[in-house]
Amino acid sequence: MHSEVSVALSPQQEFRFDLEGQEPLSNEAARRWLDEQFTQLECEPLRASGKVLLADKVLVVAQAAGLARLSDPQWGQAFAKAASAALSKPVVRVDVQAMAVTF
Repeated sequence: MHSEVSVALSPQQEFRFDLEGQEPLSNEAARRWLDEQFTQLECEPLRASGKVLLADKVLVVAQAAGLARLSDPQWGQAFAKAASAALSKPVVRVDVQAMAVTF
């Protein structure tokens, strides 16, 4: 089965992370990694209620990571593995400009 995470920062900047043959993270490990990055990158919840949905967390972590972190192959691959495992989807597309996560 095809497994990939793509992150579009803009129409000209897109990152694709192929997860084929990669050891998947457990859902718990993926959530923990995203939580750590959310805190480390000083992300803010998207919703006024303060509630953070998993898709929102993936989106704001990608946004805060930006070009610098997504260009780092090690960080980018870790992000992709965490996003895929946390959302329980083999194919994930994060469009930062449109503020959307699709499967």
